[in-house]
Amino acid sequence: MKKINQNQVEWVELKSPKRKFNLFRRHISLVLGGKKDTGTWGGGHPFDVEMTRLPAGKTNWPYHAHSSQWEMYMILSGRGQLRTAEGKSEVGPGDCFIHPPGEPHQMENTGTEDLVYYVITDNPQSDIGTYPDSNKWFIKPQRKIFEITEVDYFKGEE
Repeated sequence: MKKINQNQVEWVELKSPKRKFNLFRRHISLVLGGKKDTGTWGGGHPFDVEMTRLPAGKTNWPYHAHSSQWEMYMILSGRGQLRTAEGKSEVGPGDCFIHPPGEPHQMENTGTEDLVYYVITDNPQSDIGTYPDSNKWFIKPQRKIFEITEVDYFKGEE
């Protein structure tokens, strides 16, 4: 067994160039021996756990959905607004929710203090992320972003 104290796990900042998207994460499962985007098939854990701190006025990620990955959120402190295909809803301490594959989601800190929450995800062997606002695609495990143009199935094949 490997044991850690989450308060000793380093906060890692992630930010977009203009800082609209800005958060801090504690990669708890990675510190416990997990491997990024690698489940049990590659020697990793069957799930990933991180603690996230979203500063006031910031958004966690561009609005997106996963084709395979499940995400569970557990709000610890602060206030925010969750955006899904059903619309926007307020979230706060004690709220828990799950985004199944195919459900687009995004969270914004609408409060005055940090919005702190856990994210628990499964580790599917591969995943395709879609971004409805910008028509981009993200593929894992390659971790590449694409803009895709639809073509005929047989184009370039004969």
